[in-house]
Amino acid sequence: MPNSKPVVSQGTAEPEYALWEPLDPDVAGVFRGVSSEDLAYRDWARAFVQDEVRPVIAGIWDRAEYPLDLALRLGELDLMRDGIDVPGYPEQSLLAASLTMMELARGDGSIATIVGVQGGLALRSIAYCGSEAQRDRWFEPLARGAELGAFALTEPTHGSDSVSLETSAEADGDEYVITGHKKWIGSGSVGQVSVVWARGDDGQVQGFLVPQDAEGYRATTIEGKVSLRAIWQAHIELDGVRVPASARMPGANSFKDTARVLQATRLGVAWSALGHAVAVYESAVHYAKQRVQFGRPLAASQIVQSRLTEMLSGVTSLQSLLMQLTRAEERGELSGPGASLGKYTATRTARDLARNARDLLGGNGILLENRVARHFADIEALHTYEGTETVQALIIGRDITGISAFA
Repeated sequence: MPNSKPVVSQGTAEPEYALWEPLDPDVAGVFRGVSSEDLAYRDWARAFVQDEVRPVIAGIWDRAEYPLDLALRLGELDLMRDGIDVPGYPEQSLLAASLTMMELARGDGSIATIVGVQGGLALRSIAYCGSEAQRDRWFEPLARGAELGAFALTEPTHGSDSVSLETSAEADGDEYVITGHKKWIGSGSVGQVSVVWARGDDGQVQGFLVPQDAEGYRATTIEGKVSLRAIWQAHIELDGVRVPASARMPGANSFKDTARVLQATRLGVAWSALGHAVAVYESAVHYAKQRVQFGRPLAASQIVQSRLTEMLSGVTSLQSLLMQLTRAEERGELSGPGASLGKYTATRTARDLARNARDLLGGNGILLENRVARHFADIEALHTYEGTETVQALIIGRDITGISAFA
């Protein structure tokens, strides 16, 4: 019959795998005593991820689009502040901010990075180093996501060696003239203001709030990334950009002030890594139960159960470590090396889990629709930014030995 359709055996039709359902692994009861106020932020972030991020993120990531609508929603839902106190907003504890970062990264690394840049770096720089007038101008629109900020520290020739930055800010009457280059600056080509770190006439590192539409500020979005594709990062040229003296942040007078901001964000990066780890663990568990091979689900295999156990062990270890470090930070007792240890351990562990999950999904593990590949790629960037693994190890090693190996 010429119009008949071929009959396909029922066993050859692959099902659609449901890999996003939260599992809330908490074998050690780490989250059992968390307050309802802190859990509320986690739940808001989770609902946002499940309802608004999940349906669209694979396509956005694949097309390398910057989801401005989702950035605005983050502000509307009060998920953008990263624990910074902003007038008119409820108090958000460090743990609440950490749980928010974990849940956002569980959805997508770029979404979490947007918050890390906006709240963790730009807003925090203004909170720690800015004047009252600067806070009045920028706090509310940045917290609301109505305007986007960037943190311009890294230079093309100074990545890990950021303390040696060469961008200059020369005083000229009641203005500063800023000249230099920056690279890998999240939101640096799509926002309204960049926190630019430059070396002043005194040779010290200073901070400036530079409008992205200022004359001489030229930002080019970096293309061809295989990681964090849903946030735009920029290569910025500052060609004699003039800003008024009021653009200088009065509390930013040395690299120690820059480092204070960076140290405060390292726990957030570690919690983001935990979010990625949970995401790939969930996906692996769901897939193992749904994928049938050799007449039984993968989950019936001893080796698969052993690998899932290994992954749960990693998640549980991270939960326990990061909760302890966060409690120490809340008491004001967390050291710089302690924050580095959290970031070092979390990204290494998440990397291992992602590798394991990607392999467990077989060929389906490289498909964006199956979630794991995106996290697999994004963790590679997370492992590098806010201080590479090697830099974190040298900070920790210096603390262990009392000897600096940086130079």
